[in-house]
Amino acid sequence: MNGLGVGETVVQLSGNDRIIVELPGVADPEQAVEALRGTGRLEFVDSQGQYLAPGTPVLTTGSPELPAALGITDTTTLGPSLTSITDGADLDTASVQPAVSTGGLTSRPAVSFRFTGNSSSELARFSAGNVGQPMCIVLDNVVISCPQINAALTGGEGVIELNSEEERNALLTQLKYGALPTPLAVETSRTVSATLGEEEVRASTIAGTIGLGVVVVFMMLYYRIPGIMAALALAIYTLISFALYRIVPITLTAAGIAGFVLSIGVAVDANVLIFARMREEYRHRRDFRFALEAGFQEAWPAIRDSSVATLITSTILYLFGNSFGVSIIKGFALTLGLGIVISLFTAVIITRTFLRSLVPLYKPHQAALYGLDRIDIPAVQPVAASTD
Repeated sequence: MNGLGVGETVVQLSGNDRIIVELPGVADPEQAVEALRGTGRLEFVDSQGQYLAPGTPVLTTGSPELPAALGITDTTTLGPSLTSITDGADLDTASVQPAVSTGGLTSRPAVSFRFTGNSSSELARFSAGNVGQPMCIVLDNVVISCPQINAALTGGEGVIELNSEEERNALLTQLKYGALPTPLAVETSRTVSATLGEEEVRASTIAGTIGLGVVVVFMMLYYRIPGIMAALALAIYTLISFALYRIVPITLTAAGIAGFVLSIGVAVDANVLIFARMREEYRHRRDFRFALEAGFQEAWPAIRDSSVATLITSTILYLFGNSFGVSIIKGFALTLGLGIVISLFTAVIITRTFLRSLVPLYKPHQAALYGLDRIDIPAVQPVAASTD
């Protein structure tokens, strides 16, 4: 439900046998509910040479009784129980990855998988003796796929060919996240109004806008034209960030907005370091072009080190949230880390490009417009030599 930690999903216990799942920003609640319903007992079974269409209810030796959620009381029409070759307990979920099968004249979407332990040898033995026959994948007594065995699954690993990207994505999710030691049944589901969340986001947006506005005004007043260039770079930073949030996608809750605003502060800090160093170089009788290049070169080590330190902190927060299920920390850490990388690009590349474009326009008598000034260096007085 929340693989990247960007959806701010909340999963918590309720009593002894219930789990509450909150999914902010889900566009299709029914799809989320169906995904939860599909989280249960996963089995690879011998279909006795028969192809069974996805959605077919079956009895297996591992699950001889149908879940009540299927609503089927008469099991006599289902035939004998199908032999379970292995179940999801030994499935290496890390190996379940999207793939492309290149056999034949055309390529087809596929899903790779690998079993460990005794399941690996059992699967290899069964597949070697049943090449050309179907082997069905069953989830909670319902067939989800029935691929044909094209070769022995040596080492318990292989690929499952599908007909479409949609089928591959569905099977990938069910294999990777579908095996639990006990089946799940969705008791109730409801859509909650986002009024409170909208108020929090609105307040956070207003606070962020005011803070950003104050920073921009300060940069423009103190650093003049370079401050304006920095403000333009921050605007580009914001557009790039929102574009990536849309692509990932990232649900911007209060924690996500906090990470975004904090990364803006880091971006401004980088510009301040560059401009301060640039001003220092100019004061020591450097020309504008030299002071500009030296400002970036001399400020880069400090910018790099601070950014790396923040990225390390973000990584630790993300891993901590992933290990202990604190998704709100994962969302904050991811937006902060992503913002740091973008801010490096805007501060070092975009701002630098903007300032370089000003070099041909610079006139020494306009130094004040660039927030620059000279310092008076007193002439060195000759020291009279002693003849004693």
